[in-house]
Amino acid sequence: MRKKLCKILVTGGAGFIGSEFVRQAAALGYSIVVVDKLTYAGDLARIEGFEDKIKFFKADICRAARLDAIFKKERPCCIVHFAAESHVDRSIHDAAPFIETNIAGTQILLDISRKYGVEKFVHISSDEVYGEIKSGCFTEKSPMAPNSPYAASKAAADLLVRAYSRTHGFPAVIVRASNNYGPWQYPEKLIPVVILKALNNQKVPVYAQGQNVREWLYVSDCAKGILLVLEKGRLGEVYNIGSGYEKKNIDTVKRLLTLLEKPHELIAYVKDRPGHDLRYCLDCSKLRSLGWKPKIDFQTGTSLTVEWNRQNLGWLESKLKALSVYWKKVYRNT
Repeated sequence: MRKKLCKILVTGGAGFIGSEFVRQAAALGYSIVVVDKLTYAGDLARIEGFEDKIKFFKADICRAARLDAIFKKERPCCIVHFAAESHVDRSIHDAAPFIETNIAGTQILLDISRKYGVEKFVHISSDEVYGEIKSGCFTEKSPMAPNSPYAASKAAADLLVRAYSRTHGFPAVIVRASNNYGPWQYPEKLIPVVILKALNNQKVPVYAQGQNVREWLYVSDCAKGILLVLEKGRLGEVYNIGSGYEKKNIDTVKRLLTLLEKPHELIAYVKDRPGHDLRYCLDCSKLRSLGWKPKIDFQTGTSLTVEWNRQNLGWLESKLKALSVYWKKVYRNT
């Protein structure tokens, strides 16, 4: 696909993973159209420096007329669909935005993509759709068993994409990624939260005893995998993207504190999250067969992430202010 460098419409292109994809694809010469609602998690600062290589539209994928007008004007040949509500804790407190954006928004995007005859639709999902696994790894054929409203909304979107592929012959591919981390991550996720709290010498909250296991994938490796699926992935297929770097949450927290030269006494164990999955792990042999493998190991990735956040502490703290306001509203209403 790179030979003709088609025009790609990227939803959620100002988000954490979406912006990394945009930066990589633009650097390769692709024509990029970014559609992003710019919710609390979106930020155009992530794609600064690429203004001459992308077109940006502030738009909600749930607004069909607006989305249709963008498609009519830009005529993209491929869609990479990142746009989603993505934080589990928020979904537990209020599932409605997750149902609207992740399910209804995806359906609207699918319908408009069909209308304009897109050549390939890459839907970005999550390893959380599989539920938890105590041993071994999930393959693309593993059944979905989501355990949070967020995961359920993503699983529902996956099923919609699958149904459109089967019923309409729609040219779709699904990507399920493990936990991403790296520069520009919003500080409601574990790694940036730990870094920000520790840099301010505040207590670092850890659910239960921190025994939950996550597979950590550096964001640039994830974006490279998605690009490969865009270019070489077979229509109608699902591809897992993971790193093989599994860590207990408590070990991840301790690793970050050590890098920051902060005492482990900052760790504060808190009540566990409802329905908290114990472990995720993906078998990525299908994607590896296309020639992909992660380049950034966990030790290197965490070092790079800590250094980026040190250098961009102002950005991180500005996001924390908005986050604090959100959680104060949540707790007032519970």
